Amino acid sequence: MSLKKIIKYIKRMLLVLVTLSVLAVIGYLLFVSYYPSFGGDVSKELQTKYSSSENYKNGAFVNRKNVPEDLSFWETVKIARKFFFTKVPNGVPKWNVVVETLDSVQIADYPGKTRLIWFGHSAFLLQMEGKNILIDPMFGDVPAPHPILGGKRFSKELPIAVEQLPKIDAVIFSHDHYDHLDYESVLKLKDKVEHFYTPLAVGVHLRAWGIEPERIVELDWWQNVTHGNLEFVCTPAQHFSGRKFGNRQSTLWSSWVIRSSSESIFFSGDSGYGPHFKEIGEKYGPFDFAMMECGQYNESWPDIHMFPEETVQAGKDVGAKVVMPIHWGAFKLALHSWTDPAERATTKAKAVQIPLVIPKIGAPIILGYSEDSNSDWWKD
Repeated sequence: MSLKKIIKYIKRMLLVLVTLSVLAVIGYLLFVSYYPSFGGDVSKELQTKYSSSENYKNGAFVNRKNVPEDLSFWETVKIARKFFFTKVPNGVPKWNVVVETLDSVQIADYPGKTRLIWFGHSAFLLQMEGKNILIDPMFGDVPAPHPILGGKRFSKELPIAVEQLPKIDAVIFSHDHYDHLDYESVLKLKDKVEHFYTPLAVGVHLRAWGIEPERIVELDWWQNVTHGNLEFVCTPAQHFSGRKFGNRQSTLWSSWVIRSSSESIFFSGDSGYGPHFKEIGEKYGPFDFAMMECGQYNESWPDIHMFPEETVQAGKDVGAKVVMPIHWGAFKLALHSWTDPAERATTKAKAVQIPLVIPKIGAPIILGYSEDSNSDWWKD
């Protein structure tokens, strides 16, 4: 082949590559612009409003520590390649995870002691003081903007179908990632929910999905609100946010304190280990029960997700009487085995002598009686 033909061939290939790249960019822009699950965007007006927060700097929300660090393009590619092409032994269950099921009669007008029902990952129904409260209600099959973009839930069913849930007094979100804030779940819930509580700016997604602004309450860290005879406190976490390229760190992330006159619960949301746990414990502890993030960790992102040993320590830091590891048991979002969070947290909890609860998905957790809820079900 002559040099002239080689040059002509290279030019054609470059033209094809450029054309494909342009089409890919156009396709992505159209996808994120018109596919509703990506949510809303924070306007310039709202950015000005949020700039008064100590957690908002240079047009973005920030952690107290300078984390997570912005990765270079090639670092991102390296992590993505490792995630998609590394075979993890026991990365997902070999069998469908069977959950305990409930019906609407068992949920509606529950008159008993404070109880929690875990839906896997970080989703809960909390029944407290006669109120039905959902926490990070991700009830979808795939934690992604579209079903083809992620792995499916480990269980084929939920403890109760969303449509069977009774009136919900409050929904609390910790941040805007897909495994916590799910578009399809919000659509199914929105007509039966009285109020939604979120960290700053997360409400932009809810408004984009048709929820009236008067039903949305956004809070900064350390701000609180009362809902009936309950108090919700938005507390710090060490994480990040964003649902698409270009809006990273545009909304705040948080943990939550939920208190009645006699009981106190802590929900960590997603967070790396840090001094904020001791600070929360000093201000609002001790807690009767703490749901602490324990899953989807990796040495490549140690500042935004806790390893199981840190989970247990964080439970001690906040002053929890009982700790429950969460953020596992439903989806594969990291490179550890699916049972690793439960096994390592159990070992650490025994070493430091702190009560640990790992209930079967759907099994009611009664405050004050939670120590009996651990059955090593994940080993079945």
